[in-house]
Amino acid sequence: MSDEHATVELDVTDPGPEPRRRLGRGARIGLIVAGCVVGLAALLVVADVVARGIAEQRVADEVRASLPAGVEGDVEVTIGGFSVIAQYLSGTMEQVSLSAPELIVEGAPLDVEVSLMGVPVDLGSPVDRLEATVTAEQDAVNSLVQVPNSTGSITLGDATVGYEGAIEFLGQSIAYQVTATPTAAGTEVLLEPVGVEVGAGGGSLDLSGIVERVLGGDPIAVCVAEHLPEGIEVTDIAAAPGVVRVELEGSGITLDEAHLQQTGSCD
Repeated sequence: MSDEHATVELDVTDPGPEPRRRLGRGARIGLIVAGCVVGLAALLVVADVVARGIAEQRVADEVRASLPAGVEGDVEVTIGGFSVIAQYLSGTMEQVSLSAPELIVEGAPLDVEVSLMGVPVDLGSPVDRLEATVTAEQDAVNSLVQVPNSTGSITLGDATVGYEGAIEFLGQSIAYQVTATPTAAGTEVLLEPVGVEVGAGGGSLDLSGIVERVLGGDPIAVCVAEHLPEGIEVTDIAAAPGVVRVELEGSGITLDEAHLQQTGSCD
């Protein structure tokens, strides 16, 4: 019996890496086209960002230059929509927002936010629609408006407006203080009395008649048209202690100086 063992020779030679497959001509062209498209898209995005900034500054400058006499302040502009360039070529901007948190109107500071829809590139043409929110503190309100026949300042409470007045009653002038609910009414704000405090009349004078006359009368109309460009109306008003928020709307409003100078009338 032989002590020799059978042996098997193994081939362990490293075959090396497989040769790289070269891209076909069609694949190379596809990659080149894709790269060009991506590069062009990036350039368009950059161009649109630049165009947006230029357009926003232009609108801000024109609006600021068109502010009516007695109105001044910085106006920030934001143009909405996807592509400013595409909107410009169409001739109309979808939405433009104006922000003036420190606008001074006849010496009174106001916080004004405006949203414009359908804004023509030519600002000498009217916009489709305007919506605005004006926020004013009590001192600003008193410097701009006055309740007809009132004898004192307006006070702003929780959903109420207060004012003072006086009435002739049985030969005496009797002072009273009214708490009223404000309601938007186009170019006016209506004050509906909901409470009355009457000053002492002296002696045994029955003052219940004054209360009935004040509460039973028509709402007091406070005209605000002379403070608004023609065509803009008050659609909502909300009072809180020391501050009031007013919602405005209008359509067909032109934002050039000639039109913004034309305010409504309280006649």
